[in-house]
Amino acid sequence: MLRLRDTIRLHNGIEMPRLGLGVYKVEAGQQVEETVRTALELGYRSIDTAAFYQNEEGVGNAVRESGIDRKELFITTKVWNRDQGYDETVKAFDLSMKKLNLEYLDLYLVHWPVKGKYVDTWRALERIYKEGRVRAIGVSNFKIHHLEDLSANSELKPVINQVELHPNLSQPELRAYCKENEIAVEAWSPIARGRILDDPILTKIAENHHKSTAQVILRWHLQNDVVIIPKSVTPARLKENIDLFDFELNAGEMEQIDALNRNERFGADPDHIDF
Repeated sequence: MLRLRDTIRLHNGIEMPRLGLGVYKVEAGQQVEETVRTALELGYRSIDTAAFYQNEEGVGNAVRESGIDRKELFITTKVWNRDQGYDETVKAFDLSMKKLNLEYLDLYLVHWPVKGKYVDTWRALERIYKEGRVRAIGVSNFKIHHLEDLSANSELKPVINQVELHPNLSQPELRAYCKENEIAVEAWSPIARGRILDDPILTKIAENHHKSTAQVILRWHLQNDVVIIPKSVTPARLKENIDLFDFELNAGEMEQIDALNRNERFGADPDHIDF
């Protein structure tokens, strides 16, 4: 049976929590500090931020003030699109580390595959990793052809690919490719920004387990070996999002949720980004 503190082993041997907190659109300053502090008190040990979120400083403050041994925590941030390129990425990493005010980072990601730049950006991540400043490096929003391009032009492969993934966009082909190549998969927007919470199939399964629809969706991710980082700023919802370990979806329920895939994105298509 899965448990809150369970981890996955990335291909470089690093252990990463299966469940964490995403802080996209969490306001800088007091809100993000209180949110991260509450999450850590509830038992979260993984926090996912990004330069673009503009709240790295608050995340770092909450982490340092938590009193939790740094080795127990897993902190992720990402290089933004306008900062991509080899030299630019190295500078962006330095700035993120200054804002986080941490001695090291656990995971650094390429936020989006910016055409003509992401290979050079990845080379910068390889350098930062070899220098021992980050424990693992990965990508976000990469499709199979981006991963293949990276593989042909780099020394190291990503440990993880963080992508939009939920029942309406389950990305089976991408997940299969990543599994074959030992690249973990992480879901951002794991409950589709709340847009599928009224789905009758999901609500029926939730009723059967006396759980919320969101909890059923998050459990489906975990049983598919997908890392999840649901976002909330509400203490009650933060608690609900980790109350996933006293029930299990059966094979039929998993198949029902799998069948909801419509290849429907609520975020941007990585092949067509202009930001």
